[in-house]
Amino acid sequence: MKKAILALCSATLFWSACAQSEEIGSVDTVFKLLGPDHKIVIEAFDDPDVQNVTCYLSRAKTGGIKGGLGLAEDTADGALSCIQVGPITLTDRIKNRKADGEEVFRKRTSIIFKSMQVVRFYDNKRNTLVYLVYSDKVVDGSPKNALSTVPIIPWGNSHE
Repeated sequence: MKKAILALCSATLFWSACAQSEEIGSVDTVFKLLGPDHKIVIEAFDDPDVQNVTCYLSRAKTGGIKGGLGLAEDTADGALSCIQVGPITLTDRIKNRKADGEEVFRKRTSIIFKSMQVVRFYDNKRNTLVYLVYSDKVVDGSPKNALSTVPIIPWGNSHE
């Protein structure tokens, strides 16, 4: 019963988070005679709690008949790059967040049980936002992950 409730809650989260990203483009990686090709998709999303931070996520998307119907499970491969696009002001809630981070993005990568998510951390000592992307399953996780950092510097200045 607990697994069914967890799966239902997870599925609800997956579908509610899908509208947060914007597809920038994609490249085909494997030709499929039936259904769409396998591809790498590039998506952009803005951090919902930190104004002027945009992240770009590339991830594998499975094609074929199952992929075209939304029934395929995408691989856990993904890359992440986040940038400052304007002045950043951090709230105390973000600065005081615990070491487990805060989820800022989630995309389902299978029909129910798998998702790719981005979690934000704040490194107070270095005044830097750290974004971690990883794939997980309800049953077991994946060690595949990628990291991006955004140093909080006055807008228009650079490190020299």
